[in-house]
Amino acid sequence: MREILKNYRFACLTICLFLFASAPALALPLKEDTLHQSALAKNDTLRLFIIGNSFSQNASKYLPQLAAEGKHPLKIGRAELPGCPMERHWRHAAAAEANPADSNGMPYKGKSLRTLLSEDKWDIVTIQQASVFSSDSSTYYPYARNLYNYVKSICPGAEVVIHQTWAYRSDDKVFGQTSPAPHKTNAKDAEEMYLKSRAAYHKIAGELKIRILPVGDAFWKVTTDPARQFKKDTSFNYANPVYPAVPDQTNSLHMGYRWENKKFGYDGHHANTAGCFLGALVWYSKLFHESPQKLKYCPGGVSAEFCSYLKKVAAKE
Repeated sequence: MREILKNYRFACLTICLFLFASAPALALPLKEDTLHQSALAKNDTLRLFIIGNSFSQNASKYLPQLAAEGKHPLKIGRAELPGCPMERHWRHAAAAEANPADSNGMPYKGKSLRTLLSEDKWDIVTIQQASVFSSDSSTYYPYARNLYNYVKSICPGAEVVIHQTWAYRSDDKVFGQTSPAPHKTNAKDAEEMYLKSRAAYHKIAGELKIRILPVGDAFWKVTTDPARQFKKDTSFNYANPVYPAVPDQTNSLHMGYRWENKKFGYDGHHANTAGCFLGALVWYSKLFHESPQKLKYCPGGVSAEFCSYLKKVAAKE
């Protein structure tokens, strides 16, 4: 009987979200965006809720500092889990709807997505795909639409925006998935990962009629700028590194090679300080409809000259 009730509640949720998706009002993202700009004109606090993972944490890391300098009051809510794809966020939400007491539905420090979304009147809610799946368009279905519908059912006045994540660093060993099992394939290089990821994000954004935070595009512009792009240090002895030496990683936007507890490691996925700053600049530009070039903030460890360049890149996105 308990299992029947659980399945009944899940079926009801699915039907409700389908009916909500069919409502004509959902095809008016420009109206939502206009309302958002109007709210900003009144200097109201922008209430931003982020559904994502470590990549959304990277991209929004310096957003509070930028917003403060730009005199834009900002509140951020978060539902982020390490490496979490859209499918998992949706699975947790569905579990909570089927049984509010199910711990599987409360992965966000003991809270469900519904609980977090209900804690405030959010203006903007972001969603994104996990980077490893971002280049495989099949992994967005039906989860992107399910999450969109779910958010809108709880926060009907919020604008849903999709965060375009970035490709891995050019010297990485393995790139994002481009097709699922049983014949799983991965992108052959950073360029293929970027192009297929970009196409997937634009496809789903077009279908949902929502805006994109084009962080992946900004990363790629820096990556392919002949005068600024990261180039692997071919003189470094990667096979036998000597603590605390690291290769030259000038202009890298990714963590890259580093020592942790005297162990030599590599992370070509996550953003370093410069990458986090670039991501935040793009978010600032798109969320506040304002060029970040006027801002003076620059995080420690990034040169003033490189900060200025990153602001120019973000302003053009």
